[in-house]
Amino acid sequence: MPALLPPALEPFLDLLRCPVCRARLRLGRGALRCPAGHTFDIARQGYLSLLTGTRATSGDDAAMVQARDRFLSAGGYAPIRGALARLAAEALPGRGTVVDVGCGTGYHLAGVLDQLPDARGLGLDTSVRALRLAARAHRRAAAASWDVFRPFPLDDGVADVVLNVFAPRNPPEFHRLLRPSGRLIVVRPTERHLAELRGRVAAMVTIDPDKEERLRRALGPFFAAVGTRKVEYTVPLAGQEAIELVGMTPSARHLNPADLAGHGALPDQVTVSVLATSYRPRRPRAGGPACRPASAGRG
Repeated sequence: MPALLPPALEPFLDLLRCPVCRARLRLGRGALRCPAGHTFDIARQGYLSLLTGTRATSGDDAAMVQARDRFLSAGGYAPIRGALARLAAEALPGRGTVVDVGCGTGYHLAGVLDQLPDARGLGLDTSVRALRLAARAHRRAAAASWDVFRPFPLDDGVADVVLNVFAPRNPPEFHRLLRPSGRLIVVRPTERHLAELRGRVAAMVTIDPDKEERLRRALGPFFAAVGTRKVEYTVPLAGQEAIELVGMTPSARHLNPADLAGHGALPDQVTVSVLATSYRPRRPRAGGPACRPASAGRG
């Protein structure tokens, strides 16, 4: 196999499908190609460029990715990572495939793979800046650009675990991707998450009080909840950490350093509060919900 193909990506060649025509992809002339000639480059940073067009450069910008990398590297979300890894290990005790949809820098996928020594991982995200880090996050983790709102460029029933951490959701495609024995693991914030910051910075994105009901309605036709864990703890914030924490959230798209400076002293600690739920796929019914075209949910 030519050196151009990252070793972590090689095991996924049999699972990947052309986003245009759904044919198998093969390596040739420095890129992946399908028999119809659709071509997808492998970036020099190691991720696969499957998403073409204007959305190929969307997602988190460089500042957001840098803030996220610094905060996560300091261990601010380590308990979330640990809970996610334990849920994944319960779902996949041995060899298998983990797909992280909205993987960001690959931090959570790497933690799961550390807990699963026989598993391989694929991270999908729209942000090429985040994918540059995700492609190096773990030796068994590959990374590719993709949009959660489109049908995934993967064959049916190839994943044992699908991770969805603080990211948009596409329930029909999650269902199609998972094996019947697989698990979807969704991590989302509670109303207490980062409450101290939201209390000081009015422009921060709020937590929708109907979030859990919307999640139930979106996933219900396709998945049944197996179990939920609440992860809640306090993180001390020193120096620029409060600004970095704001900077890694969707709120950063509406704020700049001047906005933060105008709010006076930021809190020196913050509550992290999330729910992590494991779901099993429901069996599809002929003409039933799991057979409908993909529709996506957020939050």
